[in-house]
Amino acid sequence: MAAEQAKVDPMHQFAIEPLFGSAHWEIAGYNIAFTNSVLWMVISAVALWIFVAGGMKRELVPGRWQMAVESFTGFIDDLLEANVGKEGKKYVPYIFSLFMFILFANVLGLVPLPLAMAGIHPFTTTSHFTLTGVLAIISFLIVLVVGFWKHKLHFFSLFVPHGTPLPMIPMIFVIELVSFLVRPFSLGLRLFVAMMAGHVLLEVLASFVIDASNAGAGYGLLIGIPSFVLMLAICALELLVAAIQAYVFALLSSLYINDAENLH
Repeated sequence: MAAEQAKVDPMHQFAIEPLFGSAHWEIAGYNIAFTNSVLWMVISAVALWIFVAGGMKRELVPGRWQMAVESFTGFIDDLLEANVGKEGKKYVPYIFSLFMFILFANVLGLVPLPLAMAGIHPFTTTSHFTLTGVLAIISFLIVLVVGFWKHKLHFFSLFVPHGTPLPMIPMIFVIELVSFLVRPFSLGLRLFVAMMAGHVLLEVLASFVIDASNAGAGYGLLIGIPSFVLMLAICALELLVAAIQAYVFALLSSLYINDAENLH
């Protein structure tokens, strides 16, 4: 009887697994094992630190590295000035860190780094809502703290657009409040879905290439090669999506901060 053909599970790539086992890694009954997800968050953070540190030389004639860091910083500075105004200057460190961390996490999850021999495979941490949700909640908390600190109870006027007829104020207030409270969920969900969908599609196409190659030369030419070419195209598209999603996350965070700084 022929051996059963191996199946490719497109969801296995998102599995969070402890790297050093899960025993004896508990505090107050909660498991705190060091997982592959944590590893790639650390790698992304270290890569970002190295990138920024390498561009902080402040040379009179900046090199390419310094110019790259200054270009990204200037990009975020312009983004905040356009959406928040002069008050946005103080948020440059946070939005810059947010944008760059998401960008590094997205890209590193796509790059086939030579770590497979050590049992470490690329892992996209932003394909998990636990991470994207936490990042969204941090931005949301900043909005709440700034809004109430700067405007006190007048911050609630954000939920009643100017010129709203008096009888409609209660209904509009509830609608605007619910819309406001949903913001962190939609912000985190957008990034999570975009990254997860692309990786699932790449895994499915990879299974087409493998199965077609195992089925014979005819299937390999008819299905395997077109699937492989499509994989390359989608990989390039995914790199673009990685950058766009980091930008969208930073942009929406800036717009939400603008609501807290400049009530309308």
